[in-house]
Order: sequence, then C-alpha cells, then structure tokens
Amino acid sequence: MIASVLTLSRADCQALRLTDAYGIHRAIYSLFPQVDGQTRDFLFADKGGDFQGRKVLILSSRTPVEPAVGRVESKVIPVKFLEHTHYAFEVRLNPTKRDKTTGKIVPIRRTNDLLAWFCTKAPKHFGFEVLNEDRTPLVQVQGVEVQRFEKDGAVVTLGAATFVGKLRVVDPGLFRKSFEEGLGRAKSFGFGLLQIVPIAQTNQGEK
Repeated sequence: MIASVLTLSRADCQALRLTDAYGIHRAIYSLFPQVDGQTRDFLFADKGGDFQGRKVLILSSRTPVEPAVGRVESKVIPVKFLEHTHYAFEVRLNPTKRDKTTGKIVPIRRTNDLLAWFCTKAPKHFGFEVLNEDRTPLVQVQGVEVQRFEKDGAVVTLGAATFVGKLRVVDPGLFRKSFEEGLGRAKSFGFGLLQIVPIAQTNQGEK
C-alpha cells in the first residue's frame, strides 16, 4: 500500500473549486484514472486547512498521478507497519443504523450512541477493540456534523463523526482488510480511512 499527502495552496483550492466534499472527491479521483473493470482502490481523508491551503491524506494500492495543481508526496508503507498490536487511531466515519420501524438507514448523532455503536462494531467488523482505562473506553467523538453537497443535480446528505483513541488488534487479518479497504460507508466521499500510529504495548487498563 502507498501513503500519500496532497498539499494544496489557497490558489490551488480556488482553481479546483474546493467548496464542499464533492470538490475534494473530484480532486482525489482525478489522481487515479479509471481503468476498465477496476474498482476504487484508494481511500482519502480531508484534513482541512486554513488561509494558506489544505492537506488530504490518501491510501492507495497504486501511485497517484501527478496532479494538475498542488503537490503529491508518496511513500510505500512497510509490511511490518501492520504487525503491531497497539495503535493510536483517528477515523472519520458515516455512522448509521437501520430503523427497526421503517427499515430505513438513518444517521446516528448522539455522542453516547456513537460511542456505543463504534465500540460494539469495532471487534466484529474492523478487527480491533478500543482500549479501556478504569472501564472507560479510550476513544473520543469529535466533529459531529451533517455534510450536504450537490452531485449530478441531487443533494447528498451524510452524517459525519470523527473517532480518536487507542486500539488493540484482535483479528490481524480483518484489521489489515479494514486498513486497506476502509471502514463503514461513504468511502468515496472521504470517510473510512483508518489513520494509525503504533504505540507501546501495555496491559494497564485493558480488558
């Protein structure tokens, strides 16, 4: 896998018309020309910006092409990077559940519900568990919001929440799959990229 950073100046952002999530979507997709029969093989996370510009993290199975504007820096991720057991993490997700009455997929918005959803889902679907300290999960929810943008003449609405904390790998194969393929829904709009940094193993506070 290849980790890349797309760095855009203020002028680059204006040239690309980065006014919403769909603008970021277009910019990242332009770095990975479509190949017949090939499905999306990259993830990205918009890290936001300021008056000077912005940065976008990218994880992909192939090297992105040189952008028309901006700068991309890439490096191959060492195989051993995913062989640790403990990591600090951050991931932007589109948390949803199925309404038992209507059967529709609905967003999860309350902080306590988001924490319960994430901590329950992680071991079964993502291959890791959130570490605990004094029976308190070491994870925080940040940036809960609703994103709206127009795509092909229709308004797309997505709930968003960022989870930041510490984890322990419980299923190495599933964990690798989660890292390479992303977590949850709406990956094409910048959700699901698991950003991780190895940390020292400790038995304190674990289950």
